[in-house]
Amino acid sequence: MTDIKEQVRQLIFSRFAHKPTVGQENACHSLVSFLYDSNPLSVFLLKGYAGTGKTTLVSALIQILPQLRLRTVLLAPTGRAAKVLSNYSGKKAYTIHKKIYYTATDEYGAIRTTRAINKHKYTLFIVDEASMIGNTSEGYMATNRNLLEDLIDYVADGDHCRMLLIGDTAQLPPIGSDISPALDADMLATISNLNVYEYEMHDVVRQQLKSGILYNSTIVRNYIRAKKDLASNLFKLDSFVDVERISGMDLEECLNKEYSNNDIGDVVVVCLTNKRANIFNQEIRRRILYRDSELNTGDFIMVVKNNYFWVDSDSDMSFIANGEIAEVMQIRKYHELYGFRFVETTLHFVDYPDVHDVDCIIMLDTLMCDTPALGEDDSKRLFNEVLADYYDVPKKSDRLKLVKSNPYYNALQVKFAYSLTCHKTQGGQWSTVFVDQGFLPEGIMDTEYLRWLYTALTRATKKLYLLNFNNEYFTDECLKATSEN
Repeated sequence: MTDIKEQVRQLIFSRFAHKPTVGQENACHSLVSFLYDSNPLSVFLLKGYAGTGKTTLVSALIQILPQLRLRTVLLAPTGRAAKVLSNYSGKKAYTIHKKIYYTATDEYGAIRTTRAINKHKYTLFIVDEASMIGNTSEGYMATNRNLLEDLIDYVADGDHCRMLLIGDTAQLPPIGSDISPALDADMLATISNLNVYEYEMHDVVRQQLKSGILYNSTIVRNYIRAKKDLASNLFKLDSFVDVERISGMDLEECLNKEYSNNDIGDVVVVCLTNKRANIFNQEIRRRILYRDSELNTGDFIMVVKNNYFWVDSDSDMSFIANGEIAEVMQIRKYHELYGFRFVETTLHFVDYPDVHDVDCIIMLDTLMCDTPALGEDDSKRLFNEVLADYYDVPKKSDRLKLVKSNPYYNALQVKFAYSLTCHKTQGGQWSTVFVDQGFLPEGIMDTEYLRWLYTALTRATKKLYLLNFNNEYFTDECLKATSEN
């Protein structure tokens, strides 16, 4: 068995373009032991910071698994994260919700989410961006289900199926949680009987050290690992061409340059609050994209609340999830009903190339609201106004069905996607990212903020702008170079 394991390790390394790091070697050793564990009720937590070579290792593993007579299913929490996983693995990936759930309408017309049956055999389920997976029914991808428990149970129900969870513990945890439960061995032990393997990769791959994005992300990550609050001289720009410090006065010029060199959907401004994101979205549309209408064809928008109405459950999307990004392809009629404003549109969901464009109704009231989505009071008001249309229907259950099937009640709640809060960008990547420090109350420079900052920095793949950051976070050399420019 030892010889077989060594052969598998060498087979994995044969797919590397460079010599593996010590961290990659150790992680691979543990991974192979996990694969040959006689107990299929096992899970592997592969944790690692940006640039440590997780992607290279996982990609090589996926390539050689058919030779071990193991099938693979690739999953991620969001459509954008699934697209990133597909791109680096060369294999189709799905959202977790698409794979493990099916939806049905109950007697009152409400959508109910039910866990599907796992019919796979001898399959490794590889789940990327696991730091986003929560163990409550609340949060970013909220349904009426506990996503982590359902995922574990789904995989365990299969015939000799096991799971590899991949993530970065320095990133933001699910909303409402202090930790990422899917990457915490102790937490997994409390909700399952799984045999847990884990390995965390720390050393940045040598070839990545030329990247200013990863260099500076690593500095922030090391503060998080040491549990230190933010200090002076945090950033080092040196001779890096992919990281640039700018002020608000430089922003318009830099945005114009980046929008000229990239597709509109490849540039994003990351900020702390929805209110500040609204300001950026408004100014980008007006001063950079020259869009004066409330909504234009070609606008990029993000869905801010799960919606089960506008796509078939058997499509690649299965439902339109909170966080999905779409381009507005057509705008048709505007309507004012029930005290709200709506528009008929056709949307192209950019992270689902195989899904046809979707005809739907958008609620305009959420585009610039300062809350994450329509507030509770407004949601109740919409429900009651729609319900009033059906007071002549005798049975309450029939009235509820009609409300649940009303297209305006089911209008997509969206915001513009040019500027987003950090939680909304998690799991995705953009060619160019502007990270806005914004106003920070005294005392907020703690580990929680550092995790926010680290997550924001690592959304960029080619160019990172540090916007409105205080002088104290840069070395004297950085400040001198900035003033000379």
